Amino acid sequence: MTIAAAVSAPTTSPVHVAPRHASPAVQPRAAPRRDPSPLNPATQGAPLRTAGTSSPPPAAADGARAHLANLDRVLGKPPRAASHAAPPRQHERQDGGDQEPLNVRHGLLNALNLSFFVPMPGMRARTAADEHMSPRSLMHMQQLLSADSPRASPRCTIAPRWRSLHGEGGWEGLLDPLDSDLRRELLRYGDFVQAAYQAFHSLPTASARHRGLMLPDRSYRPTRSLFATSALSMPPWAKRPNTPEWLTQQSNWVGYVAVCDSDREVARMGRRDIAIVLRGTATCLEWAENLRASLVPLDGESSDGGPDSSGAEEPKVARGFLSLYKTEGEKVRSLSAEVMDEVRRLMDKYKGEELSITIVGHSLGAALALLVADEVATSIPDAPPVAVVSFGGPKVGNSAFVDRLSRSGKVNVLRIVNAGDVVTKVPGVAPRLPHKKEQYQHVGAELRIDSKNSPCLRPDAGPACRHDLEAYLHLIDGFTGTGRPFRHDARRSVIRLLQMQRGNVKKEYVNRARELGVDPAAPADVGRSMAYNCAVASPSS
Repeated sequence: MTIAAAVSAPTTSPVHVAPRHASPAVQPRAAPRRDPSPLNPATQGAPLRTAGTSSPPPAAADGARAHLANLDRVLGKPPRAASHAAPPRQHERQDGGDQEPLNVRHGLLNALNLSFFVPMPGMRARTAADEHMSPRSLMHMQQLLSADSPRASPRCTIAPRWRSLHGEGGWEGLLDPLDSDLRRELLRYGDFVQAAYQAFHSLPTASARHRGLMLPDRSYRPTRSLFATSALSMPPWAKRPNTPEWLTQQSNWVGYVAVCDSDREVARMGRRDIAIVLRGTATCLEWAENLRASLVPLDGESSDGGPDSSGAEEPKVARGFLSLYKTEGEKVRSLSAEVMDEVRRLMDKYKGEELSITIVGHSLGAALALLVADEVATSIPDAPPVAVVSFGGPKVGNSAFVDRLSRSGKVNVLRIVNAGDVVTKVPGVAPRLPHKKEQYQHVGAELRIDSKNSPCLRPDAGPACRHDLEAYLHLIDGFTGTGRPFRHDARRSVIRLLQMQRGNVKKEYVNRARELGVDPAAPADVGRSMAYNCAVASPSS
């Protein structure tokens, strides 16, 4: 009999059972005064009962049964040995070391706790309720923490419906509730962007010829490195002696082009996919370009902001994004030239096959992805269908630019937005622009997720967590639909989320990770889960 069953047994006729070695009967004594149990909410503020008191009130009895039933489920797993917990490591801070350290590797936004300085909608002080986890979440915790890598959902053939999954029809009926095949495709493309971040931050100064890129999906083969160059330069007075060179240099590795190279995967997907992957902001000059949010024509020439000679509004985009896309470096060509050359080369190589182009990016990379899609649609007449997958992307252009993408008939855009992500609400990355006649607009369909639906993230997760790519992928893995609970069979490991957003993860996960031998304070070891290592071709090859 479980503890809950014992509590729910009838109490109308008390039965006395003598122990094996009976002792002389004694007079009943009043029950000793006990403090209310902090584990049972039903006893808080309830009057104490003596031995002569009748059966407990129905509300208190129901609360006790529910509480003990929860204990039964929790205790079904081996209990945590709290008394034998290992002492904290020397490198961990003793004063509640749950704050994310300022780390250049995680980007400037992760180092900013904006809610501390500026009150933001939905932000409030953290309370004990923020750490609460249901027994179901506790029992699922072991599976999520013991996984060593992002485990993809089982693959199934998507050849008959690949066009709808790739955006034909605007993903109508696939987003809410989220289609399981689409979820898996989004997670794969998101891991491609994670691979781009890892490749850059592991060797930020490496040349393309010597850069190692570890892809999580062995069916794709990287074919070319991509570089973005800023038109700005760092003034000498702003440079510091100990500043890494890559933080201030004008040209930096920003992503890669890959192609599906597995015949089996091509048959499963129904076409050969070309992936263009772009990371987010990482250097000082890229941050400076983000702040150049004035609208300029796509050809780069200034105008007065009015309609063109035909009376139609002129397509315009953010000056900083266009600068990173079109500017040539001293030793590398522009991002625009490299992407277009590689797309044409791959189309010629696989001529006659069913092809698709998927452009995926996070943050700044999502903005650049829209510029790539626009140029592919306008400069390559026989281009295959183009899909843009945007994780936490900002607005890029005006309404005329949005109409231009829509009228092309080749480009479909899916924006994945985490509620509370400030980057998705701004024109560029600047918080606000002066009021102008022309305004920025979003483009494409939207898949909205929310950090509050996660069983392991704090409900008051900060702006850095809400914009973090791994948090996006964690939420997509568990999203089933608006107003629905987090997916109970979500398979993605939360280890990388712990390592990158430890201060925004509930303490139960942090403590349990330590018991399982996972150090949440250690740098994220993406290479363990992305074991496919290959050199990316040089732009000159």
